[in-house]
Amino acid sequence: MTALLQVVLVAGGSPFLIGLMRQVRAWLEGRAGAGILQPWRDLRKLFRKEAITPRGTGWVFQLAPPVLAGTALVVAAFIPLVSTESPFGADLFAVAALLALGSVALALGGLDTGTAFGGMGASREMTVLALVEPTILMAVFALSVRVGSTNLGQIVTSTVTHPASVVSPVSVLAAVALAVVTIAETGRVPVDNPSTHLELTMVHEAMVLEYSGPDLALIEWASAMRLSVLLGLLANLFVPEGIATSGVTVLAVVALAVKVGVLGVLLAAGEVFMAKLRLFRIPELLAGSFLLALLAVAASFFLG
Repeated sequence: MTALLQVVLVAGGSPFLIGLMRQVRAWLEGRAGAGILQPWRDLRKLFRKEAITPRGTGWVFQLAPPVLAGTALVVAAFIPLVSTESPFGADLFAVAALLALGSVALALGGLDTGTAFGGMGASREMTVLALVEPTILMAVFALSVRVGSTNLGQIVTSTVTHPASVVSPVSVLAAVALAVVTIAETGRVPVDNPSTHLELTMVHEAMVLEYSGPDLALIEWASAMRLSVLLGLLANLFVPEGIATSGVTVLAVVALAVKVGVLGVLLAAGEVFMAKLRLFRIPELLAGSFLLALLAVAASFFLG
């Protein structure tokens, strides 16, 4: 029941999160904005269109969108979003592997087109992925040392039981590292710009240029779900107030929506006042986040 509820919340609420972030950016830039419901209108329009498959592509191209969306839904089903209880066991390594699987599938789909843009975007995506995934593992592993388990539900439960543990160098270092890699994993500024179509700066958009119709809708929907999942996980790891430790409550659902919404608004506001990094500076940023995660692991052993 909990897993199904989380899937419904993530699948149904993610487009609203994207709409909220776009609306916040519009307001800060002095524009009216299209409204919070616009992403849902875009998805409905895309699902009604015909999918066009480029000549020369194979099953890899066609399989990438459902794999990307499927992995996002599976992760949403068993990580602690509204409850720390999970029937599937929210293991850190399984979550990281599923996120990586979705990214690799999309990169292979971009390569399968045989276009210069697809190959360029896939190459850049793998460069980012090679630094993002180890950072996620190290940062959450630092939090798991005091618990003695890599189960995300147990980590969040420990934080609920001992809220003072959040106020420590380990949590601060891990939080900063996770915040940076969340931005990188979801293709937000300063690592990537989801609203750009300039070939010199594209990462995610370069891989999906050849997709259309329902396939493009799945990719856009999956990207929104991955953002919601990572923001929800980031919030619950460090600010688990409101999450249910047994069963599911209305308060837990409201708390999740508020926390993810606040993080989304902060992220959107930051994008307005932040410039995108040059491509060759991105590995430096991600390497810095990995170093912070590594320091968090070291501090967890020395200070734990």
